[in-house]
Amino acid sequence: MAEAPASAPPDPGPALDRIEAAVEGGITDLRALGFWPIVARVKPDRVLVDRHADQIGRIDTEAFRAGVRLRVPVWLGNTLLFAGIAVGLAAAIAARNAASTVLAGTLLLAAGVIWSVAVHCPAHWAVGRLASIRFTDYFLGGPPPPRPGLKTDYATYLRADPASRAWMHASGAIATKLAPFVALAFWPGSGAPWWSAAGLIALGLIQIATDVTLSVKVSDWKKFSRERAVARERAAR
Repeated sequence: MAEAPASAPPDPGPALDRIEAAVEGGITDLRALGFWPIVARVKPDRVLVDRHADQIGRIDTEAFRAGVRLRVPVWLGNTLLFAGIAVGLAAAIAARNAASTVLAGTLLLAAGVIWSVAVHCPAHWAVGRLASIRFTDYFLGGPPPPRPGLKTDYATYLRADPASRAWMHASGAIATKLAPFVALAFWPGSGAPWWSAAGLIALGLIQIATDVTLSVKVSDWKKFSRERAVARERAAR
């Protein structure tokens, strides 16, 4: 006898309806509600993405905003971070004309640290916008110390090409790792002491080591790998 064809997996619509109702009722733990396994099943399937992206986006945004109170509009977050990038540039330029070598070195180190923080989210934002991904909020989060975060509009995120989503995640990590070495490029003409160059190199290497040991498990590079896998799965269908 011929084997019966495997039954198609159930449509996630009813489960999403249940989760949306729970979130509207004040339950915001999406992991406990079983939301993310559903999202993982939707991602590789273009038909399911077209059908459910808007609802997934609503659920994600409502749960996020209910759980994160300290947040600001995207335009304000970008304004503050681009101002930080400008401050870092001013510090790097001022190092060339500083009154002392100690001040020059301090200014260069400050530029590297400021840029490492300030460029991360704007890089996500710029690459995401190129991929038609939109964003809803800036917030403070992450492991201590708190740092700026940028919340995606998950409906537009799902509709974007998975490979583009992967590079959106990678862009912030890459920009952060480059920041100390960009500041280091100002060192030869600054007269700053050796320890400022050593400090910038150490900052860059520490950040790279952190990426290798932690980010591949919990942060940007983990998401990069996840979305690359989705892209491969979608291409194989």
